[in-house]
Amino acid sequence: MPNDLASRLEPIVAEAVQAAGFDLDSFEVQQAGRRQLVKVVVDGDDGVGLDEVASVSRAVSAALDENEHVLASAYTLEVTSPGLDRPLTQRRHWRRAKFRLVKVTPAEGAAFIGRVGHAGEKAARVLVDGEIRDVGYASVAKAVIEIEFKQPPAEDLKLLENDAAALTGGTQSAAATEPKEEPK
Repeated sequence: MPNDLASRLEPIVAEAVQAAGFDLDSFEVQQAGRRQLVKVVVDGDDGVGLDEVASVSRAVSAALDENEHVLASAYTLEVTSPGLDRPLTQRRHWRRAKFRLVKVTPAEGAAFIGRVGHAGEKAARVLVDGEIRDVGYASVAKAVIEIEFKQPPAEDLKLLENDAAALTGGTQSAAATEPKEEPK
């Protein structure tokens, strides 16, 4: 029943999430005792903050209440952001990870760590040991963001920005590539 219910609820939830200006990253319905647990993971180009999660939660709750005939039993709604450990499985994940350090495990070959640059239609440009590689999305078994505690090297950001500008024919200001100075 939860899978059938999920397939009927997902378009309702997706519409509410999109109307709030976010992407539905994942959606799941599970039985939790006598209640249904409706799990919604949302993401946005600039991430998702606590206030935004609350706003999306209210919008999804209202949409579910309007469609109570679909979800006839009591439910618990859980709305969250994806978190850093979410695998990069779609182009938009790679685009949102621009300039972030990622660990990539290809379907064939050894895993490597690199910094994400331009995310194209079929591949992302990743800076690995000073060299830019094309990493095809279809060739990746797993890719996750690595946590960093310091600013990325300015020269890496500049190299990736110049590469993206060459690929897209555009230019960006130097301010977009330079890390912000930490307060002293």
